[in-house]
Amino acid sequence: MPLTVVRREHVHLYAREPRTRSAKTAVDALLRLQHAEEDQLERARGESGLTKNEFLSVRYMLQAHRDGRSMGPKDLAVMLSVSNASVTKIVDGLVEKGDLLRVPHPTDRRAQVLEPTVQAARKIDRSYEVFHEAVVEVIDHLSAEDNEVLARCLAQITAALDAGLPTPVDEYTVPETGADAGGPAAGS
Repeated sequence: MPLTVVRREHVHLYAREPRTRSAKTAVDALLRLQHAEEDQLERARGESGLTKNEFLSVRYMLQAHRDGRSMGPKDLAVMLSVSNASVTKIVDGLVEKGDLLRVPHPTDRRAQVLEPTVQAARKIDRSYEVFHEAVVEVIDHLSAEDNEVLARCLAQITAALDAGLPTPVDEYTVPETGADAGGPAAGS
């Protein structure tokens, strides 16, 4: 019974009912897509043998590694919003399972960085593969016009959801100043 309620939540979760039947059909489809993605990722996470925080840890570490950024346990604790003791336990488990390696920091002899293993990369890639392949397969068969409408609608939804949220700080981007930003140069 409880799963039936969760599986059908997209049928009645509206702050305001859509105005038209076609709008309701579109909103329902979007909510079912969201639920299907969550279900698929949860199944894949379960098959990976990782807990939720372990799965997120490996995912974050893999993203950082692919971006060429090094991360240590303290970074991971911040990303997961857990204590240093909790992150130590998570990292210990992932090292034991062969999903992370502890390696010396390249410039600080006292620190460590964490690196995902090839095994960990396969787990994460496999968990997203089914969802991404299904999305690409369907979208590849849409007309150019339908893809433009879909992209525009999804961009508008994303913008509406992001409106009013603070812009996340990207520690790797240097803010533009002076003439580079289109304003007056410093000292002008």
